Amino acid sequence: MIQEYINSGILEAYITGSASEQEVQELLRMKAIYPEVNTALQELETDMERIAQYMAVTPPIHTWDKISDHIDELMLRQTSAPTQFIEREDNNYKNFSKPDTGPQYIELEAESNHMKVHKTWKWVFIAVFVLSKIFLACAIYFYLENRQAQQQLNDLKTELHQLKK
Repeated sequence: MIQEYINSGILEAYITGSASEQEVQELLRMKAIYPEVNTALQELETDMERIAQYMAVTPPIHTWDKISDHIDELMLRQTSAPTQFIEREDNNYKNFSKPDTGPQYIELEAESNHMKVHKTWKWVFIAVFVLSKIFLACAIYFYLENRQAQQQLNDLKTELHQLKK
């Protein structure tokens, strides 16, 4: 019964935030009553944390500097003219609600236009390329051998017919 509840997917829905309010209340009640549910929930949270850490992408080197500069600029504006900042904040809210103008984003520039591939994939690609050339050479070799064997077989059949006559 408890294992079925754990395997039902409610824990995953709760972790990802897609559970309904009723499912959340039920999960919190089950968690308080059954320690297995609490343990499974903690294990799932730990697994999700590991997945997030494994799949994390390191931002470009100068990203933090750009964000920090932008925050410093906003802080200077706020301390120098607090009324302007409040009016600008209202304008941003109004602009955000309009469909044609969206929120303002900090522009980031990548260091290069080249796609980066993990080092192990480089060797995998090289191995696949070399193996494809080897298979191509083998296919050509066996095709020619087969054609030669077919020719020899036809010659033998012709010779056999001539001997029978």
